[in-house]
Amino acid sequence: MRSRSGRDALVTAPAIDEAVAWHDVECAGYAADLALWRELAASAGGAVLEIGAGTGRVALDLAGRGHEVSALDSDPALVDELGSRARGRGLRVRVHRGDARSFALGRRFTLIVAPMQVVQLLGGDAGRRSALGAARRHLDAGDRLALALADPLEGLAANAVLPPLPDVRELDGWVYSSRPVALRREQGAIAIDRIRECVSPTGELRASAVTVRLDVVDADGLARLATETGFHEQERRPVPATDAYVGSEVLVLEAA
Repeated sequence: MRSRSGRDALVTAPAIDEAVAWHDVECAGYAADLALWRELAASAGGAVLEIGAGTGRVALDLAGRGHEVSALDSDPALVDELGSRARGRGLRVRVHRGDARSFALGRRFTLIVAPMQVVQLLGGDAGRRSALGAARRHLDAGDRLALALADPLEGLAANAVLPPLPDVRELDGWVYSSRPVALRREQGAIAIDRIRECVSPTGELRASAVTVRLDVVDADGLARLATETGFHEQERRPVPATDAYVGSEVLVLEAA
């Protein structure tokens, strides 16, 4: 491993899991949607499930406000970290490892939420149909499912190079930086290229490139798919853009 000065150096591994670190850097600072999830949870008046919960950005916020919360994610490191953070804060969150397209938790919820474009990471219409079906099996008639959608290319030309506005976070003395460098369309998806850099407490630098692909999904198409899996559309709620994050639209569905 090479340090910033160019000298070869032995780099001690960070204490935090890499998946946890990058999830926190790229997602944990987002707060523009929290008011909406709080509103929906308060009006639901019962148990809430978050799909794609990551390290608990939304789940821990809702649990801290007194809601009965369960959280689902497919990454074991994120699931373990969410559980640890809940215990550390004295919060009760039921944490489950599972696939959004096939989960079976053996209970019902009054509200299921999928924040931050989770529904655009499910592998096309077939994956979204499976996820909608799994969610419907956990809801009684009249209960709700809320799904966030975004188009990172809205207002940008294809193949645009993004400005250098990195997400930065310090964790246990390590400094993590993730910078989006380009967006492009790829066969029904939007590819987001990022450069990730990690600097150790002694100055050694690690860098890597990663590409995240989001399915191109519009609310009309998702609403039509939802009607085929036991839902009808209730409303659409906007989440405004911020300096660091694009805006989104939340499709709120009611179980038929």
